[in-house]
Amino acid sequence: MITLSIILQAAATAGLAKFGAAIGAGLAAIAAGIGIGKIGGSALESIARQPEAAGDIRSNMIVAAALIEGAAFFAIIICLLAIVL
Repeated sequence: MITLSIILQAAATAGLAKFGAAIGAGLAAIAAGIGIGKIGGSALESIARQPEAAGDIRSNMIVAAALIEGAAFFAIIICLLAIVL
């Protein structure tokens, strides 16, 4: 089985590895921003429709945003590893 380190070492030998890692980190950050923005907008609409459920909606929004940020940080770390290795 091919491990991540072998793939990253093979990509580092190519001249486009750093460029690809930078593009990947940028796309991960942009996608996370769009996702969190959609979650926030939908949560505000939901709270406006049902103000009595604001606490539940807010807590679910925070959990979903944290999961998206975690995935984005993972993608950015992988891209940074591609640059370093």
